[in-house]
Amino acid sequence: GLDSKVVYPPCETDNFRWYGQDGYYLSTARLENFKRVDVIVRAFLEMPDQKLIVTSGGTELDRLKKIADGAGNIKFTGWTGEDELHRLMGNATATIYIPKDEDFGMSPVESMAAGKPVIGVKEGGLLESVINGETGALLRPDPCEEDVVDAVRHMDPKTALDMRRACEKQAVRFDKKIFLEKMKRILSQ
Repeated sequence: GLDSKVVYPPCETDNFRWYGQDGYYLSTARLENFKRVDVIVRAFLEMPDQKLIVTSGGTELDRLKKIADGAGNIKFTGWTGEDELHRLMGNATATIYIPKDEDFGMSPVESMAAGKPVIGVKEGGLLESVINGETGALLRPDPCEEDVVDAVRHMDPKTALDMRRACEKQAVRFDKKIFLEKMKRILSQ
């Protein structure tokens, strides 16, 4: 029954920018069971004409590589440095981020800062960061491979490019400068 003020976590949006579209979709989620990267990998097995780059690590890496079983359209980079992450995000068509019960999630905001729409889920922090139909596509809370396939087919390069400006504008709402201003305002009251 208490009033509250929401201050979103700070994101270094200035570090991310749009470089182009190199014909791939990107997953940056940590490779843990609750991040549901296995659903993404299985979806891309059904779309050999679409490329997926999974750029992270975690306890699920070996299992996910076995699921992909050498598929030519799926690449695992492991953990990358910041410069490589910025390059990969800035050149993707879109990012895919479908974790279970995510509290906020910086990856979608970083994606939008790079002008890239997010294929995500209608739950958790994505409901506050991604605008369905404007800065990405939000799938049902428990997505299956077919949901991801449909979203990727609809989020083609032209659609993604059409969302670029809205993504960049939305990401600014979560910038570190905004966080600092809001915190100063709250603390001074």
